[in-house]
Amino acid sequence: MQITEDFTEKTVLITGASMGLGEGFAHSFAAAGADLVLTARSAELLEGVAAVCRESGSTVTVIPGDVSVEADVARVVARAVEAHGKIDVLINNAGVSDMKGVAPEQFDMETWNWILSVDLNGAFMYLRDVGKHMLESGGGSIVNICSIMGHGANELNIIAYTAAKGALRNVTLQLGCEWADRGVRVNSVSPGFIVTEMVRPAIEGMGMDKWIASRTPMRRIGELDEIVSPVMFLASDGASYITGHDLNVDGGTNAANGYYQIPPIHQAWNADTRPRIGEGYPGVVPRPDWYEAMAAGIPGIHYDPPTE
Repeated sequence: MQITEDFTEKTVLITGASMGLGEGFAHSFAAAGADLVLTARSAELLEGVAAVCRESGSTVTVIPGDVSVEADVARVVARAVEAHGKIDVLINNAGVSDMKGVAPEQFDMETWNWILSVDLNGAFMYLRDVGKHMLESGGGSIVNICSIMGHGANELNIIAYTAAKGALRNVTLQLGCEWADRGVRVNSVSPGFIVTEMVRPAIEGMGMDKWIASRTPMRRIGELDEIVSPVMFLASDGASYITGHDLNVDGGTNAANGYYQIPPIHQAWNADTRPRIGEGYPGVVPRPDWYEAMAAGIPGIHYDPPTE
């Protein structure tokens, strides 16, 4: 991708940096001149990402840790400051979800608590601890990775995920205002469906890419570069007068109205063990009678009637 922002002499801490979006953020910030602090649970995966970033000339510190463990968060932040002397940018990226397609009325509290412990509690602990350092040192920029799922209902949503991301979006708005006059900017990016090389085979193999494209005004899934660039902009000095803002990067999804035309396949999952309760909307059949009747339009309204 083409890097336009300059992060020379900046230290960027990225959570969830071992794969997916986090790996993409790490590579791009390194290419833009930043020094990096990378954290996630897997030291082995982090070292693989770090090796690529070091080829760009970046000084990279790898600090494994679990974002849902308060002691780990405190340790990562302390070691980051010790190693680099400062943290200029936090990319609050770590997140989990549950892909079993379980309906909300069957959702278990163990999974609910696990998702919120990472996506909301972990994100807040990094906001709090890195934010305190930035306030003490005179400034900084934080970008939270939220989701369009935190903006409203979607047939592909997971109930705990929408709760966590919606809450993190509101935290972004609150802290973006609370810390604005003390030099710390807090913004977020809410991606739509973004495909990385890690998930591409599954999404494309299942045909999920076609389903998502059918619900997206741009009629396609987003690519990794298309989320990295907006995140880097909000983190950069080029966004110096932007705070408390959540940016949708979703191909127009949240600008559109509507819901599914054909029930998504995951509604048929778990039918034997944890089925959905009650009959939902069955969906339209392909090219129903009313569609055929409307296909040609109405003469005199949709097109000029033929002349004799």
